[in-house]
Amino acid sequence: MPHRAPDADGPDATLVTPEVLRGWSLPDPSGGKNARGSILVIGGSTETLGAVVLAAEAALRAGAGKLQVATVASMAPFAALALPEAKVRPLPETGGGALGPDAADAVRDLAEAADAVLIGPGMADTEATQAFGERLLPHLRCPLALDALGLANVTADETCLHHLDGRVVLTPNPTEIAHSLHVDEETIDDDPSGATIELARRARGVVGLGGVTSWIATPDGDLWRDESGGAGLGVSGAGDVRAGIVGGLLARGADPAQAAVWAAWLHGRTGERLASSVGKLGFLARELPPEIPRALAEVTP
Repeated sequence: MPHRAPDADGPDATLVTPEVLRGWSLPDPSGGKNARGSILVIGGSTETLGAVVLAAEAALRAGAGKLQVATVASMAPFAALALPEAKVRPLPETGGGALGPDAADAVRDLAEAADAVLIGPGMADTEATQAFGERLLPHLRCPLALDALGLANVTADETCLHHLDGRVVLTPNPTEIAHSLHVDEETIDDDPSGATIELARRARGVVGLGGVTSWIATPDGDLWRDESGGAGLGVSGAGDVRAGIVGGLLARGADPAQAAVWAAWLHGRTGERLASSVGKLGFLARELPPEIPRALAEVTP
């Protein structure tokens, strides 16, 4: 783990740089698809299938070997067309088109067999999502990433992930971390690093808070600051890409802190690359995943 350096604006933090990443190498990606790990992405609704597609592609672009996607049954055929690399599992949905509680039982076998699971992109209906998590999360033992509404269970019960012994990455934005900590967004704006540390401590998992500056904290208080990226990343779907990168890195064997730190920089760097080739504003989240391997190539042998 990188040494923490003092940050004049807050708690001690390591500034994430290419040099830091080169000194903290990701697991060797050699071998076939099974050696590189399987990622299961769970999420979506009848209105937000795109979030799942973005996260799923990002996971593969980050180096995962096998992709499985589980989404609402009515959208599963479209997911399979959009993601020809994936095995797609149709799940029971509510009358409003969200994943229903029974979906937890329908996907449990895939989740228990995966090397990493990402839950949350595109999920809708807080009550149904929380009921889904209550039925699935206790059975998980593999590394887990929670994004967007996938954090609903943490908001309701901050101890719900303790059984995973730290094998968790939470990827909230400022609004979502405010909900999880039961505070207003001004509190987060005033002390984003402190909020990140606090949620990591409560949830006993790594937290990667997105924003103009990204903060990553472990339950033990290790802290990183990432300043890559730019205004262009403030666009619909960009957070789903970041969550997918985290899931893909977990699947290929990165530990949770490493996955969160590398994902923050890779996400930012993809935005910088598109800002250079397309423009500072106006590039789309769907353009980010193809840049991930190129960003990886900048900092890996």
